[in-house]
Amino acid sequence: MKLRLNIDELNDDFFEDTRLLGITAPVKNYQFCLQLNNLLGYDFRLNPEIEIHLKKKTRSYYFSVYQSPEPGSFLVHYLYHNQFDGEYLLPEFKHMDFLWLMKGDFVDDEKCSWIKSAVKSIGGVQLVAELTNEQIKNKGNMVF
Repeated sequence: MKLRLNIDELNDDFFEDTRLLGITAPVKNYQFCLQLNNLLGYDFRLNPEIEIHLKKKTRSYYFSVYQSPEPGSFLVHYLYHNQFDGEYLLPEFKHMDFLWLMKGDFVDDEKCSWIKSAVKSIGGVQLVAELTNEQIKNKGNMVF
């Protein structure tokens, strides 16, 4: 008997009850995380264990992922850098520099709106938009 791994199902499970924001901010990863931590009270830190590694043709691409757990809940915030060496984690969102995934607990519209407006208030941020599952063609690239 052969067991087949259903990648679509795995991806759907990973993204169940998540919210995803796309952020256009042409600043360095660490500078952006520092601003989020200082201005919004998050604790984003680089997590090398969940770095995304993609191979295209003969080249390797590494997309850093920062994470910030929310105290007193199962919610964890993940910040992905969408670009590495001319390649994109989500090519359908080339104009987005960062992807902010909220995962592990329900995030209501009010909280999501607060995060969007708080991030928009940071210097250098040009755009913050919520991305729907239907818009994301390469969501498997974000699964760690």
